[in-house]
Amino acid sequence: MYQPNEIRNVAIISHGGAGKTTLTEAMLFNAKAVDRLGRVDNGTTAMDYEPDEIKRKMSVNVSLGYGEWKKIKVNMLDTPGYADFVGEVKKSLRIVEGCVVVIDATSGVEIGTEMVWQFADERYLSRCIFINKMEKEHADFYKAIDSFSILESSANIVLFQLPIGVGDKFSGIVDLIKMKAYEYKDGKAQERPMPPDISDKIEKYREKLIDAAAESDDALTEKYLETMELSEQEIVSGLNIGIKNGTIVPVLCGCACNNIGVDKVLDLIAESFPSPADVGKVCGVDTEMTRNVSVDDPFCGLVFKIISDPHIGELIFFRAYSGSITNGMDILNASTEHKERIGHLCLLTGKRKNDVEKICSGDIGAIVKLKGAKIGDSLCASSSPIILAAIDFPQACISLAVRPKTKADQEKMGLGFHKISEEDTTFTMHIDHELAQTIISGMGETHLDVVVERLIRRFGTGVETYKPGIPYRETIKKHGQGNYKHKKQSGGRGQYGEAFLKIDPLTTGERFEFVNETFGGSIPAKYIPPVEKGVRDTMDKGILAGCRIINVKVTLYDGSFHDVDSSDLAFQIAGTFAFKKAFEDANPVLLEPIVEVECLAPVATMGEVIGDLNVRRGRILSMEPQGKNEIVKANVPQAEMYKYATALRSITRGRGSFKMNFSHYEEVPHLIAEKIIAEAKVEKEENH
Repeated sequence: MYQPNEIRNVAIISHGGAGKTTLTEAMLFNAKAVDRLGRVDNGTTAMDYEPDEIKRKMSVNVSLGYGEWKKIKVNMLDTPGYADFVGEVKKSLRIVEGCVVVIDATSGVEIGTEMVWQFADERYLSRCIFINKMEKEHADFYKAIDSFSILESSANIVLFQLPIGVGDKFSGIVDLIKMKAYEYKDGKAQERPMPPDISDKIEKYREKLIDAAAESDDALTEKYLETMELSEQEIVSGLNIGIKNGTIVPVLCGCACNNIGVDKVLDLIAESFPSPADVGKVCGVDTEMTRNVSVDDPFCGLVFKIISDPHIGELIFFRAYSGSITNGMDILNASTEHKERIGHLCLLTGKRKNDVEKICSGDIGAIVKLKGAKIGDSLCASSSPIILAAIDFPQACISLAVRPKTKADQEKMGLGFHKISEEDTTFTMHIDHELAQTIISGMGETHLDVVVERLIRRFGTGVETYKPGIPYRETIKKHGQGNYKHKKQSGGRGQYGEAFLKIDPLTTGERFEFVNETFGGSIPAKYIPPVEKGVRDTMDKGILAGCRIINVKVTLYDGSFHDVDSSDLAFQIAGTFAFKKAFEDANPVLLEPIVEVECLAPVATMGEVIGDLNVRRGRILSMEPQGKNEIVKANVPQAEMYKYATALRSITRGRGSFKMNFSHYEEVPHLIAEKIIAEAKVEKEENH
């Protein structure tokens, strides 16, 4: 069992394809947590074990692994790099104290690097940079260093190492703290003479490193100014202070796939990264409720991940912040106020489980079969409840309609999507009762593709996706009148009812008003509600394109009845057809939903963003700067926003984001309305 000061919780983050999983695999291998160095390309890594990940050769879920290094337990969270799975990064950064930012030596800082760096800034996380793939043909260490300027970091990014060779000649690193050179053979570092060809660079970056160490502590600054010297111990002390308070970001380099430089990453994490104990206290949502990060305080923890194991059921991943949790212990889910008994605790490396009796403050583990727990829930000792801040997930930005291929798939589809949404909080599903469609929403097309594939594989459900419908509305622009006499005689009692209606437009808002102005007993009072029902039913079904009718005032001003043949049904039918005639007489139009879109994009791409919104019939409302970006707000027809997330990423090279909310309804342009109405008629005929 490890104490909080003997634990390091680290997320491995980067742009997609930089080598996060390969680095994590090598770290686990060096820590003897796995017995072989798996490869992403052949699907043998411990961390990418899901069929989706093996098939696509990329991470789509955060995976947890751990190993011991220099008597320190290092918990590693391997995160996806593709933007569609940003929720996995968010949940990982919520529960760690530090992160390793992996950068491809052939491409430097990329879009995804900027995104995850910003997330780490939001959490004030300590971090280091690992420049990976130094063995590649076009690797350029110093060009990658120059690309750091894009990050606009307030921290001092300091080189701790320099590479020896590059491309196929890359063989090791120079440690600028110890002033030693290391060459690697079979993943093992062997000391070698300093390379004379980079002596000028060694001197230059060694001086910058000492300056950074001195600046991190007042006492060191004073001594350095007096003597212009610091001992190795003082340099390490100063650098560690800077790393822990976030003012220094170390830069290391290597080749994860050949296990070069990976041991030095583990050294840095174990010796310099903050432990849970360094955080001191954890505050609840109610800031007066706090816990010391100590095994002596009552237990509290946060659920950050849920997976369904086909053999043992649900696994609830959690981070323990204080106290300890043991098998058989009663705990409280403070978020739901439900009490549960812990039956089975385990630690995980990928899908491999290691059963344990106890998990202590600062550590990360999983509970088997904990009923009702959701991502973001706070778990705590029953006697000392506390609710921790939940995880901030981004809003879904793309939607698809989905339908089962057979009737037998209907129920399985709903249950399957519900289960997946519990595991992935950036995925949502709802039923649009108006359009009679099941709508799924997520962070991008790839995200939804993975969700649908997962549904098919895990639940054996046949489904197909298609473009979601648009909730158009119908209304009128002027006064109209109509009447209808329903008269039917076929032997025995007949049917008779006549209604005269006039209709007028109301101001905007989904409103309906029905007024009875009949007099002299032209229609008995008992038949007024059936007329209104006929009108309401017709408004719900629509007339032009089968869309709900809104903003109409209906006045019943005359009619006639028969003492014997009149009935509720007859007047309901009369109301229906009288309303249809009045509606057609009142210059009916089609309305479309308008959404307010707020786009955040780099200033350099804003021209293209605005041009694209204009093509989508958007109306620009405002623009305002935000750092190196700009925010544009616009009103855009919802029908034009289909797959906009994909288009915006393409325009902004992945740097843009947006959110949208319903604003109001507006009249559809005549030519577009004609097309929508014609398509609705064809669909109606096909369905009949």
